[in-house]
Amino acid sequence: MNKYLRFLVDKKFRFGYMAAKGFYHSMPDEKLIKKKFKLAFGRELDLANPKTFNEKLQWLKLYNRKPIYTTMVDKYEVKKLVADIIGDEHIIPTLGVWESFDEIDFDSLPDQFVLKCTHDSGGLVICRDKGKLDLVAAKKKIVRSLKRNYFWQSREWPYKDVKPRIIAEKFMSDDVHDSLIVYKIFNFGGEPKIIQVIQDDKTPKESIDYFDTDWNLLDLRQNFPNSTVHLPKPQKLDVMLEFSRKLSKDAAPFIRTDFYEINGEIYFSEFTFFSDSGFAKFTPGEWDERLGNWINIDKFPENVQD
Repeated sequence: MNKYLRFLVDKKFRFGYMAAKGFYHSMPDEKLIKKKFKLAFGRELDLANPKTFNEKLQWLKLYNRKPIYTTMVDKYEVKKLVADIIGDEHIIPTLGVWESFDEIDFDSLPDQFVLKCTHDSGGLVICRDKGKLDLVAAKKKIVRSLKRNYFWQSREWPYKDVKPRIIAEKFMSDDVHDSLIVYKIFNFGGEPKIIQVIQDDKTPKESIDYFDTDWNLLDLRQNFPNSTVHLPKPQKLDVMLEFSRKLSKDAAPFIRTDFYEINGEIYFSEFTFFSDSGFAKFTPGEWDERLGNWINIDKFPENVQD
């Protein structure tokens, strides 16, 4: 189904698309979140007594609004914060930072690099050969991303006040996979519980598997199919888990810490406070409540609402 037909027939897609485009800026956060939740799950969101993982993520959007979260989702500012905890050697080097595409000095960049926006999700340009880079297409993608405030789509508060900028990062490769494998660790109250493993990220072949912290494959699916080739345990899984504990300690009732393992070394990717924005169904469905039981929202009395 093409995007136009899906817009016409899929109420969930249509509402999300229009929210992202800014049609509902005047709609209060709670009202929009409740509407998106009902479209996603076919039932009302219970904010008074949230039980499931997805319900509690919506509660956290509204009531867990620490100023530090803005820094933690800023793809440039977060690097110093993380480096101070786990070491600068685990941070992908930044090659430059700019406020507009026209400011980028491409002559100073190496033959391979990655462009991304500091405030958004999806504004990514991977350059494997500078001589073949389509600058027109790259500019169109980056400029579109710079204009977008990711907060409005699903009211993920940490993104609301991130300063829109462009960064160039070192191109990272493990010389084996076309797309780096992403290890996304679900931390509950500072303790890693589940590892989401993405192969062929952001390609038509994308697959996602879930493992426990002992690398046992779990019977669990969300937006993408499980892989047909299950990965071996990462060489430095224990290091990755320890970094997750350090980075998630006292941060939030739930936070996801994302990493790469590249040629035997661990590199930080990003923090995520609301995995799939809290709108992705679990299969089997009981995982939603099981993960929800691990989120202790009563443990954080300092939570405040704007």
